[in-house]
Amino acid sequence: MPQTVVRHESEHLYAERPPKSPEGRALAEAVLHLRRAERVQADRALAVSGLSNLDLTALRYLVQGYRDGRDLSPKDLIVMLDTSSATVTNVVDRLVQREYVTRVQHPHDRRAHYLVPTEAAIHCVDDAFGAHHSTLVSVIDGLSPDVAKTTASVISQIAEALDQLAAAQLRPQADTPTA
Repeated sequence: MPQTVVRHESEHLYAERPPKSPEGRALAEAVLHLRRAERVQADRALAVSGLSNLDLTALRYLVQGYRDGRDLSPKDLIVMLDTSSATVTNVVDRLVQREYVTRVQHPHDRRAHYLVPTEAAIHCVDDAFGAHHSTLVSVIDGLSPDVAKTTASVISQIAEALDQLAAAQLRPQADTPTA
């Protein structure tokens, strides 16, 4: 019974009206299904890694930076995670304790250091996300170029509209009186 409610979520969108066409309703259902599948994969990645969401996100960014040849500092993590220095200090301490990250002295500033993921960290991130990303690539590679192009356009339009909605919601309202 509960799964029936989840599967029929698109029939009860919290909008004034559902999509006009049957194809539009099918697309809405596909987007909601994708969101559910992504949440399941995110939960699986956390379970596989044994880390908290914040720690895994930080580790993923550090591995990504390492693979891109970038030296990342705790200050970079503060920006990427959009959190405080105290929180990043705790995250880095936990990752160092688990031997996923090493601190490397900055070559010119003795007060600064970089965060370098270890081989264990790289394996952790690959184990957490590898199957998920390989599955995505496999499906994408199976699409015709026209279908892939159209799908990318639709997903980009939806994401851009949601980004604009978020930006609008974050802007202070000009009409709102301040106390």
